[in-house]
Amino acid sequence: MNDSTLTLPWRLIREDDNGNRYSVGRYATQAEAEKEADRLGGRSHKQLYWVECLTQNGQGGTATLN
Repeated sequence: MNDSTLTLPWRLIREDDNGNRYSVGRYATQAEAEKEADRLGGRSHKQLYWVECLTQNGQGGTATLN
């Protein structure tokens, strides 16, 4: 666990139409991350965005799809 996991526990992930996944950004709140996912998701129909909460060990936990 590091300080950024504690202060920015919400991660936005993008999956492209080829199945490649990328970390888009880290956010302090779920609402902030979901707002960005909604904004980006409205631009392209072949991209999938979701938000996950990082656990204390830095791994993804709860996910919400957008």
